[in-house]
Parts: sequence; structure tokens; C-alpha cells
Amino acid sequence: MQTFPLGSFAVSRVGFGAMQLPGPGVFGPPRDREQALSVLRRAVELGVNHIDTAQFYGPAVANELIRAALHPYPSDLALVSKVGARRDEQGQWLPAQDPDELRRGIEENLRTLDTDRLAAVNLRVHDGDGIGVPTAVDHDLFERQLTTMIAARDEGLIDGIGLSNISAEHLRIALGHTEIACVQNAYNLVDRSAAPVLELCVEHGIAFVPFFPLGSAFDPNSPVLGNDTVRQTAADLGHTPAQIVLAWTLSVAPNVLLIPGTSSPAHLEENLAVADISLPDDIKSRLDGLGG
Repeated sequence: MQTFPLGSFAVSRVGFGAMQLPGPGVFGPPRDREQALSVLRRAVELGVNHIDTAQFYGPAVANELIRAALHPYPSDLALVSKVGARRDEQGQWLPAQDPDELRRGIEENLRTLDTDRLAAVNLRVHDGDGIGVPTAVDHDLFERQLTTMIAARDEGLIDGIGLSNISAEHLRIALGHTEIACVQNAYNLVDRSAAPVLELCVEHGIAFVPFFPLGSAFDPNSPVLGNDTVRQTAADLGHTPAQIVLAWTLSVAPNVLLIPGTSSPAHLEENLAVADISLPDDIKSRLDGLGG
């Protein structure tokens, strides 16, 4: 499988996202703990060396499962987490953007994963409703957040600094202060609003990790997998619609890293197989034309 640098790690371009391991709504324990553990172990057996997680998945559930399944960790395994959010007792997603909250989030990730150092931690930036990319940069807050992340890296708690849910302006400001290991933004076949951020990542050799590449997990009417062109292409090539969409996403740029998540062993193997799917030029061009 092809690799790309993520900080000091060279990771396979198809990794694993732990978001689907906890219970419904990314809250509470998994429906089948043993299956969740087996999926994690099988992922590593199949060559996955990049696992994306967060303390607020569960909360703490995804991290505890990763620790139970994989600790002591392989030396080449890049564990990447994120800070900037929290959950309340009802499972609602709330911002946690204060620099002190970011520091506590990093320390909680280290504790629940039982590790001294993470490959990278993403600072997830929030707008007022905690969902969309901020339309303007709060320069004072963002620079204080960056200072906290830089301090954590300099102290050896994290190997690389990542950013998530950002604008191109965020990335330009950050690059004026420090190296950035990775960026996570929503990006998929029909939603390419993060294209300016992706272009900057290509320019600076930064790993770009799209979340919701199959459409939002919180939108039952997501148009990605239901797209007629996607379905026809999948039928023509003998793959699933999800595999076609993921293969297209990998083809966008060499710095794109996928982290599809699943709690199913069968789906895990389907997801990892996309690394070997090469889309014919005419089909890729047709899919390219679906972007909004």
C-alpha cells in the first residue's frame, strides 16, 4: 500500500477511524465489544498503521477499546487524536476551545490510550454552532490555541500538530507559527468546499485527511452514496458504491489519507481494498464532474 508522511511517521494511505466503534451516536459502549476489539486487531494485521480517534468518542470509549486491543502498540502505529470538543451527559457535542481545555484534552487522550506520546493531535476549530467551518478567524483565540499545541509538542506529548474544520486562512496563520503535520476537513465527491485548504496542503506537503468522505454520518439523506453515477460506476466495475467513492477520494491528490471507520470485519476489508482500485481515466473524469 502506498504511504505518505504524517509528521515523522510514514503511514499507509488507507487507515482506520475509530468513530464508529462506540455505541449509537458515538456515545456509550459498543453493541459488541469483542467484535470492536477484533476489528481493531484485524486492521493492524492487514497493514493499517494510522488510527484516528478522540477522547470525546464515547467519551473515552474508542480510546479504551484501542488500548485494550492493541497495547503495547506497534512502533510504526501512528495514533492520532483531536481536541476542541467535549460531550455532555446526554451525548451532545459541545465546544471546548479554551487553551486550558485543549491541554486537558491532550492529557486525557494520553491517559486513556496509555501512551506517552501521540503521533499527532488535531485542534478542531468550531464556529458558533459547533459544526461548520468558522467564517472568520478569531486571531487572538487561535494564536493562543496554537501556543498550547506548540507547547505540547515541544514537551514531547505529541509528535505533530494537526488542524481540523479550518479555513485556508487558519492554515496560513498556523504555518506562520509552526509546522503542521495534518489537516482534517470535510471533503467528498459532492462537497468540495475544502478544496482551497487541500490545495494549500498539497503545496506544503501536509497530509490531508478528509472526514465524512462518504457523506455526513449525521445526514441520512447524504447524496454521495445514492448518486446515480456512483451506483452505475460501482455496478460497471464490480465494486460497492462506497469503494468507488473512497477510491476516487484517494485519487484526488497523493497527500490524501483515508480513515474510513467501521465496526464490521467485512466492511473493514472492503474499505482497505480501495487502495488497490485504479479508476479508468474516463470514469475518474466523470466522477470529478460531480463536485459542487
